[in-house]
Amino acid sequence: IAQLAAMGYITPEITGKLPGYLSPSAGLKFADVPNGLAAISKVPAAGWGQILAYMAFCEVSQDQSAGTAASKGDFGFKVLTSSDPAQ
Repeated sequence: IAQLAAMGYITPEITGKLPGYLSPSAGLKFADVPNGLAAISKVPAAGWGQILAYMAFCEVSQDQSAGTAASKGDFGFKVLTSSDPAQ
């Protein structure tokens, strides 16, 4: 998590920010949002609501009941692992 946080802070400084508006109704551009913790107060409440709603969807959309593969941490995402389903 710490490495992702560091990259999230550094990457916009190196590559630049997305063009366009974060919130067209508020007139807030991506370039107006600072890096780091200062960004928390700049993102509108509706944006935080969307982030929380997506997090909740990800949590409840996967069956993690006892005895399933997901309960053991296997969510079927094999991009970085073996292509052999037996492994």
